[in-house]
Amino acid sequence: MEKTTPDLNAEYWSKRYEEQKTGWDIGYASPALIEFAQSSISKDAKILIPGAGRAYEAEELYRQGYTLVYAADFSRNAKDEFLKRVEDFPESQFIVGDFFELDGEYDYILEQTFFCALNPTFRKAYVRKMADLLKPKGVLAGLLFNFELDGGPPFGGSKEEYESLFKPDFNLDILEDCRNSIEPRKGSEYFFKFSLRKNK
Repeated sequence: MEKTTPDLNAEYWSKRYEEQKTGWDIGYASPALIEFAQSSISKDAKILIPGAGRAYEAEELYRQGYTLVYAADFSRNAKDEFLKRVEDFPESQFIVGDFFELDGEYDYILEQTFFCALNPTFRKAYVRKMADLLKPKGVLAGLLFNFELDGGPPFGGSKEEYESLFKPDFNLDILEDCRNSIEPRKGSEYFFKFSLRKNK
């Protein structure tokens, strides 16, 4: 059978950055995530943004006083670009490596075009890892595409799929059409807020 999904490893993502094939990169922080942080997250919370890429959300939150924001990405190029742009950001708070090998505990994890970049075969592992990385009563929040996309990345999904996937580990506090999407994505994404169900 012909392979339709690329090997989504560090080499793949670094090459995408080198070739400027970064269609997911909107060039600024997601308004939905920043508004959520401003209204719901205290400045002393420990925040992780996995698959952060150029990490505009981490930059914006850091500049607003969220000093315990961490970014993580497969690509060393993404980190190097970020640190040139945000010179005072603590280098140790931008982690280069495999998400599934991360450790630590966080109050909040923000999802922005990371879930959709993963091969769908990793979705259950994604949910389990998110649960492992959150502190008791921790929160996973962000954006998910609300339609199917084959042959990605990006890969999409449905509300029913997301509910089934996350419900064993999370309380589904919010899963609704995003009201403040960027213009090109209006009507095509959900905003969600899921709180960790199980005590650790």
